Amino acid sequence: MSDLFQAAGLTPHAPTPLAERLRPQTLEQVVGQEHLLGPEGPIGRMAAAQRLSSMILWGPPGTGKTTIARLLAKAGGYEFQQISAVFSGVADLKKAFEQARGRRLAGQSTLLFVDEIHRFNRAQQDGFLPFVEEGVITLVGATTENPSFELNGALLSRCQVFVLKRLDEEALEALLAKAEGVEGRKLPLDAEARFTLIAMADGDGRYLLTLTETLLSVGTDSPLNAVQLGQFLQKRRPAYDKNREEHYNLVSALHKSVRGSDPDAALYWLARMLEGGEDPLFIARRLVRMASEDIGAADPLSLLLTTAAKDAFDFLGSPEGELALAQAVVHMASAPKSNAVYAAFKAAKRAAKESGSLAPPAHILNAPTKLMKSLGYGDGYAYDHDVEGGVSGQNYFPDGMARPRFYEPKAVGAEAKVRERLDAWDKLRKDGR
Repeated sequence: MSDLFQAAGLTPHAPTPLAERLRPQTLEQVVGQEHLLGPEGPIGRMAAAQRLSSMILWGPPGTGKTTIARLLAKAGGYEFQQISAVFSGVADLKKAFEQARGRRLAGQSTLLFVDEIHRFNRAQQDGFLPFVEEGVITLVGATTENPSFELNGALLSRCQVFVLKRLDEEALEALLAKAEGVEGRKLPLDAEARFTLIAMADGDGRYLLTLTETLLSVGTDSPLNAVQLGQFLQKRRPAYDKNREEHYNLVSALHKSVRGSDPDAALYWLARMLEGGEDPLFIARRLVRMASEDIGAADPLSLLLTTAAKDAFDFLGSPEGELALAQAVVHMASAPKSNAVYAAFKAAKRAAKESGSLAPPAHILNAPTKLMKSLGYGDGYAYDHDVEGGVSGQNYFPDGMARPRFYEPKAVGAEAKVRERLDAWDKLRKDGR
């Protein structure tokens, strides 16, 4: 029904956004997702056979999730119905299911596209199950969050999960070329600025086209360089959610780069986390953990340096204090590695749980009273400082408990010398002095 403005012919023509004008009309036109949509890709095979199964499309913003769902419905002859978990509730879901059931009775299949499906709570997600099982709907859910954490196991078991890739430089360049073709003119950018524009998009095709539309409206006598582009367009912060998967992915990448002795990669992930707005003190805590878990006694200085880096950041703040974190990262990535202390402590905790409440051997107990002396407390204790070599070789485990070997130093860094000493002391204990 037209409104009064339309009836009077007063409705201005609303221009269609560039991203909408460039929306692909076939799956072959979608860029950057060939691993899924190509002839040998799983979704490409489904579309060719015109037999779709329910699926979850997981990927960053601007990678084509909505477009793919629309094109799948078109390719398979399905009625396309879309709802958003942000704006929809139980009533909207019931209505969508009823409409889909009605179409099915009339011989028409429904592809129900649910944007931001992870925002539905567990009970709402369970509501999809009978309709997916009966084939009333073919569900295509879109999410930017890890489905393993955000979606019910029961729903996941009924859907295939497909991972969409962040658009790479080649795919983004292809989008720019299409935009220039539709507009009939080149972007007012030199080569360096064009590369900068692609970097600004950070893998998000929709955002790239939004920036492109803004640039095409600029009247300029000469192409903008990278500096001018940066002044004209405010660069957005990289995608990074400090409470969700990206947070854990990046700290995992930092940790494994340090463990893998790659200071350059470790610095890169540190910079990514800081650029994304991560709390530097969270990073400092993780660095202290790395110093104990992955380096340990092979380089005892690492633990001192990481705690000093935390103190330095407390004192200097950001951005000056970030350099102390970088120094600690480089030191640890370059240091000899050993998880021997970490492994030994885990083994000791297991043994402590299994052995229960065994008492220490009497000879290493203090005897401050006559009663305790009469019970044998302290009898036969050898004061190690008075023994030649400083090690008595006495038993310090509970009586009757087989002596375990938890700590196995590695032959690297400072631990190499520790290993030599422990081996000599083990021999001394076995020989009974």
